[in-house]
Amino acid sequence: MWRWLQQSLTRGMDLDDPRTTEVRREVLRRKGFLRRVYREWYGRLEAVIPSGTERVLEIGSGAGFLADSVPGLLTSDVTPFGWLELVSDGQHLPFADASLRAVLMINVLHHLPEVSLLLDEAARVVRVGGVVGMIEPWYTPWSRLVYTHLHHERFDPTAPTWASPAGGPLSGGNGALPWIVFARDRHRLEQRHPQWIVRVEPMMPFLYLLSGGVGTRTLVPEALFPLARRVERLLGGLARRCAMFALVTLERARRE
Repeated sequence: MWRWLQQSLTRGMDLDDPRTTEVRREVLRRKGFLRRVYREWYGRLEAVIPSGTERVLEIGSGAGFLADSVPGLLTSDVTPFGWLELVSDGQHLPFADASLRAVLMINVLHHLPEVSLLLDEAARVVRVGGVVGMIEPWYTPWSRLVYTHLHHERFDPTAPTWASPAGGPLSGGNGALPWIVFARDRHRLEQRHPQWIVRVEPMMPFLYLLSGGVGTRTLVPEALFPLARRVERLLGGLARRCAMFALVTLERARRE
């Protein structure tokens, strides 16, 4: 059954091989339900970008298409894909102080070797009133069940530190790390990074699962996406308690 569910295009590929990201880009183009999930995420991220003339940077752009939703977006990744504008490590950004109004990312933070380096670097390059906006996996009893049994990435909400397990840019990481940083260790975060005002919105308990993601087949046809989306919204607080993802927004509050 699991072999049947796997996408034939990505089956057996090394996650850290750049060709895998190229294939995932093609999967995103083909899978209509998954594309609509991504558009939902992109709309959430676009809504948190403050007005201004400074550039907006995406870290870990990979196979995504956020640039279709955010005009003038500067796309980047640690791997030099031909469709991206910049090769950059999110922990060492080639920008002047206070030169950006937003840094955006999707499923990136939980792969970083050291989260604090990103938070410090983003605090340097984002202007006061600017934001870091991210969509990341989130811990709930439901999501832990799904991520533990139906997903290839490690998901350990008991990890004692913010350091991701060793590995490549996609194979390494801990899917529970965003919850660890922004919920479990919130007091430590506020002490270590007081320049950020943090808001967390848990969301999407079922849509991504139904899409199959980039590694497995879509479980329902694209035509049912509006209905599935409506059901999620009607669930209200229950959807948040069963969330698989969260929109995390960090607002740059002050300069030291």
